[in-house]
This record gives sequence, structure tokens and C-alpha cells, in this order.
Amino acid sequence: MRESTIGQAISEVKDNIRRACERAGRNADEVTLIAVSKTMPVSDLREAMAAGMIEFGENRPQELRDKQAEITEPLHWHMIGSLQTNKLKYVVGKTVLIHSVDSLHLAEAIEEESVKRGVVSEILLEVNIAGEVSKGGIAPAELEELVRAVSVLPHVRVRGLMTVAPYTENAEENREYFRKMKQLMVDINSKNIDNIDMDELSMGMTGDYEVAVEEGATLVRVGTGIFGHRVYTKSN
Repeated sequence: MRESTIGQAISEVKDNIRRACERAGRNADEVTLIAVSKTMPVSDLREAMAAGMIEFGENRPQELRDKQAEITEPLHWHMIGSLQTNKLKYVVGKTVLIHSVDSLHLAEAIEEESVKRGVVSEILLEVNIAGEVSKGGIAPAELEELVRAVSVLPHVRVRGLMTVAPYTENAEENREYFRKMKQLMVDINSKNIDNIDMDELSMGMTGDYEVAVEEGATLVRVGTGIFGHRVYTKSN
């Protein structure tokens, strides 16, 4: 019963994404669904894998490490949570995309770890589009300066932008923020900064991903909408 529930949820989310793309005149192939598997047991991930999921998002580097030790299939792991530089060894070279880079200090640390591992790390720059004190990310006004600073790092490639929109019961309230994120990416691309050609927008979660897709999201991060509500323990 549990497996069919997760599989059914994935199918419903994908159907909602397709319909949102139709409303926006977009191709559904432009949008990648990431199953946010933080705190979820490996058994749940395997059920999602059985339903065809290969994109998984984790918030904590150690949890990513532990799950990768158990799941050896070639999945696409995304680091979507805030990062400390001393945890980069669990992330660099182990993920397809780091969504939550919000400082030059962190980008330079990723560069250093990438050199050690002989890889080029693909990242997104996190923007605090709503100016929430409780959220990570840089202010929109600081974005161009950060982009230019990161653009010179040879082992770090900026692929786009990421945001965590405010929690709201009404997804429409976040439409303006998603629209602003899309415009930010367009504006940065228009600057023709060397080594910068952004094409990814990571925005939209369980409560608002359809609106995010309508406004240009290419990556949506859905956890509760796939796995149900998380049961947190002291170890989480």
C-alpha cells in the first residue's frame, strides 16, 4: 500500500507539472521534479525509485553520505540545504547540483574542494527574494556582484538561481516572487558576463510548485507532496 501511495503521488505531481506547463505554454520536458527525501528512510527512496524517480534532494551532508552508502544505483543527488564549508567533502563530487550557494566564501570553498577532487561543481546561487530574516540567500541587489566574483572560479560553474519562497496557504501570493526570480536570471544573462550562462531556476515546493512552473521554474523541489509529512526525531 505504501509503495502505491508514493508512486501515485509522484504521478499526480508530474501530471500537475504538465498541466502548469500547458497553462504557461511551456514544454513539460523543461521541468525536472526533485523528490526531497530529507529525513526519509531509504525504503521510501527505493519506493520512489521503483516509480521512476532518479532526482533526489537532501538538506544535510551527513544524511546524503549515509544514503549514498546504502543506495549505489546511479541517482542524481541534489544538495538543497544550507552548507558549512567543513561538510563540503560529503557533497562535492557526490552531487549533480548544489542549490544553496549564498556567498563568495562558500563558492571559494567549493572551488578548493573541487580542485582536490578533480571535478567541476555545478551550483545555483540562492537568492532571498522575499527578504525574510529567517531564510538564507543573498539580497537581489547583491546578486550581480556575487555572480561576477564566482565567474572567475575555474572549478565552479554557475547554472542558475534558487530561492525558498515564503510559506503561505495561498500559492498565488508567491507568484510575484517567482516572477522576480525569472527576471533576475534574464537580467544577469543579459549582462554577458564571461563564463556565465544561466538556464536553471530552482523554485517551488509542495505548496506552490505549480505557480512556480507557470513563472519559469526548471527545477521544483517536492517532499511532502510525494512522501507525506515527515516524522522528526531527535536524530533528525
